Amino acid sequence: MMKQSLFSLSVRKSLLLAVLVIMAMGACKSKKKVVEAAPAPVVKEEVAAPAPAPAPVAKSAEEVAVERLETQFNAIASSANSTTANQTIQEVLGMFANQEVPVFIVIHEEAGVKDYDEPTTIKKYAEYLKDTKKNLNYISDIRLGAGGKVTELELRRK
Repeated sequence: MMKQSLFSLSVRKSLLLAVLVIMAMGACKSKKKVVEAAPAPVVKEEVAAPAPAPAPVAKSAEEVAVERLETQFNAIASSANSTTANQTIQEVLGMFANQEVPVFIVIHEEAGVKDYDEPTTIKKYAEYLKDTKKNLNYISDIRLGAGGKVTELELRRK
């Protein structure tokens, strides 16, 4: 008799355990279905107003002077005749504090130490451009003095 009650108790426990497992699995599925059935929240995309166009950046006096000098140096080098070149040279000289403003041409730089070609003046450099008809340098540094006049010019090879 003992075996029979032990067997029936064990069957009951197994049956009870199976029902609990099925209910637990069913509960998980129902939660999953509820989660899946819930509609996804609608995310409204905000229409970003177009960013206002950036305000034109005001150029510094040095940048304006560099652009103007580069244009004029190219005009001197590419002038068709000496009269036109001389007129442009006079315009260039008007931008400088005087005709003897130094012009330095960097020929080599290593570890921040610069080697310069023989220093010249703006008058001589402008005449050089007119004679060679080649502008092989660009402005790498410019110093402006009182009244916005150029007091020093540093050039580099293009």
